[in-house]
Amino acid sequence: MFTIMEKLLKQLLKGPWLVTITTLVLSVVFFWFMKDNSRMETDLDEYMPQDHPAFLYSDKAEEWFDIKDGIIVAIEDQRGIYSTETLDTLKKLTKRLQRMKEIDKNDVTSLYTADNITGTELGLDVKPFFTRVPKSDEAQQALRRNVETNEMAHGRMVSEDGKVVLIMAEIEDSVFTQEFYDHILATTRASETDDIKVHVAGRPIVEGTLALLGPADMKKMVPIVLVVIVLVLYLMLRSVKSTLLTLSVVFFSTLWAFGLMAMLGIPIYSVTTMMPVMLIAIGVADGIHLYSHLQLYLRHNEGAGKLEAVKDMLKKMWKPVAITSITTSVGFISLLTSEVYPIKYFGIFTAFGVMTAMLFSLVFIPAGIMLFGLPKVKTVREQSSSKVREWADHFAEKVLLHKKWSIIVTAAIIVLSIIGLQKVWINSSFLDKFEKDSDIVQTDAFINQHFGGTTNLNLILDAGDDQKDIFKQPHVLRLVEEMENHVNDSLEVVGQTFSLTDYLKRMNKVMNADDEAFNKIPETKNMVAQYLLLYEMSGDPENLDRVVDYDYTKLNVNFQLKSDDTKAINSALSIIDQYKGNFKDKGIEVNYAGSGYTGLVFTDLILEGQIKSLIMSLFIVIILLGLMYKNIKAGLIGAVPISITAFISFGVMGFLNIPLNTTTALLSSIAIGIGIDYAVHFIEQYKLNMKATGNRLMAAQHTMNHSGRAISYNAIVVIAGFLVLLFSVFPPNRELGALVSFNMFTSFLGTVTIMLVLLHVTKPFNPK
Repeated sequence: MFTIMEKLLKQLLKGPWLVTITTLVLSVVFFWFMKDNSRMETDLDEYMPQDHPAFLYSDKAEEWFDIKDGIIVAIEDQRGIYSTETLDTLKKLTKRLQRMKEIDKNDVTSLYTADNITGTELGLDVKPFFTRVPKSDEAQQALRRNVETNEMAHGRMVSEDGKVVLIMAEIEDSVFTQEFYDHILATTRASETDDIKVHVAGRPIVEGTLALLGPADMKKMVPIVLVVIVLVLYLMLRSVKSTLLTLSVVFFSTLWAFGLMAMLGIPIYSVTTMMPVMLIAIGVADGIHLYSHLQLYLRHNEGAGKLEAVKDMLKKMWKPVAITSITTSVGFISLLTSEVYPIKYFGIFTAFGVMTAMLFSLVFIPAGIMLFGLPKVKTVREQSSSKVREWADHFAEKVLLHKKWSIIVTAAIIVLSIIGLQKVWINSSFLDKFEKDSDIVQTDAFINQHFGGTTNLNLILDAGDDQKDIFKQPHVLRLVEEMENHVNDSLEVVGQTFSLTDYLKRMNKVMNADDEAFNKIPETKNMVAQYLLLYEMSGDPENLDRVVDYDYTKLNVNFQLKSDDTKAINSALSIIDQYKGNFKDKGIEVNYAGSGYTGLVFTDLILEGQIKSLIMSLFIVIILLGLMYKNIKAGLIGAVPISITAFISFGVMGFLNIPLNTTTALLSSIAIGIGIDYAVHFIEQYKLNMKATGNRLMAAQHTMNHSGRAISYNAIVVIAGFLVLLFSVFPPNRELGALVSFNMFTSFLGTVTIMLVLLHVTKPFNPK
């Protein structure tokens, strides 16, 4: 295989123009597909594995109870909301939202549309709190009393201090677009005055903003990355031609990766927006190693022509370039173990981009050198001064002289990392992806401060079809109420709960002259049934459809949380789960649904996939290196730096309280995918030098001068590229940039220290 590849590359050198034109034509084709077919996926439900049991059940529950996430519009008036101006604003804004084509009229709830359940001499009366805006002080105070004595409105639709009132507009997940978001903001802002402020929040806003800001953020990042990479490359290569040819590899590989996605009809997800930064940082590595070897060759062969120099470069370097690209791709392809499709796509197409970067490095760069000439010999002499060789020889000698210290320090670092690793936690929060002082976070905090919470967790109690009317049984309803109260009283993060029990307690109270003693579940099943019948006759029976099914065999209990992070949701689940046994005794199953729960499962799946990916990629890399070098010992040694890097990375995350989320969970695959390059180039050169010199110290010194220098350049470029993520608007992206940069440094350091020591001590390659 290797001989065939060498012959193929030599043939390509005979037609550099053909290589160049073919590359350009194919790139135009990919660009055409990308331009016309690329689309951004803004529906975060599409990120979820739809065939997973948790998501399948959640989808069913959402159909049963019409569970949707809502856009929350909060109207604030510090003078109090019970005034003609504010109530008129509430009414007009409610009607404007109802007229939007993306929103079903019946899915908009406010004091203007919500049912006010009251008791009369004739029975139960259910009607909106107001239809005409009350203009007299007397009418406004009457409305205030109606709200404050109604537990279903006070603290839910109107804040307890009476200064904020809510409008809830539930929407389908698929309707959120940039235009819709802009329309919502324009509509709400138009209602503001000097005294009336309008705040917009809710999960659709958070998710939609996240999906829309992702591409915009990467558009900002990519030019910065390119500028940084160009500067660093030029400082290292000292050649405009070499820098441009190396960058062309990055450009074409990124274009082909996104072009292929568009060709296959796969949308751009928020996670795949990071691909350009990844490919820019990774794609230059092969070019750096090729030019580094070329410069060393020209330094020792001053009269060499470009054909001779390029042939030597390909002969000596194509194999390590191919191996590193394959092992890097393995790190990303291992993401196929994830059940989350955007993660799978990220892995597949990043791997494709890495392999095309390898192809362009081995074909386009040599063709470019043949067309435009070699780097200047003078530049090469300046870069490869004797001082560099002296430093490399001295460093290798010192590492091997103090090899025991390398082993001891490495062991101590691993122990510390394991301690830190135990502190790592998972975070499913979407809000934590934004700055703490951003408008979207501040608005969410404002609404959480005044109301029950912006995150919904839906508990579905399912008794099966053979227990009709079980949720009309008072003892069952009291158990539900007990569980709700336990969660509410135990956790500050849980603001409110809402279920069928709230309707029944309200009806029981108003039918008994508003006596607070009757604010409880009715005593008998017959009384429960009568109240429900009265409500269906007097009010909108569809409201009950949101909390209980037609046969009263399934119940939806909604928990409002003031945080959407994993710790908050899990704290609520842990208390609810304490009641599983009690419900099971009554033949009732406990299940969960809604975006809060599916977001939690989604994050858990990402972590599970990353663990599988980490183990799988390490295993495959060891096997691949063992097969390539025909020495399993070399494969194990090559995996040491990236394994140590993975430990250190997660240890640092634990000590710094950086959670695993949808962004930082990619860390292990990136670390392995990129970090293995250093080990492969170093081992390959060490093997050649052992064969040439037969002396382990000389082999180490020559390797340090050749590959050690190249991988140090590579590390600097990659670190510089990923540090650009520190300019991202998303904190997790900044954390990822810092962690990957740190990983690249530790991978490089591990390669030239502990891996060199292991190569020296275990003797995987003997001189021949």
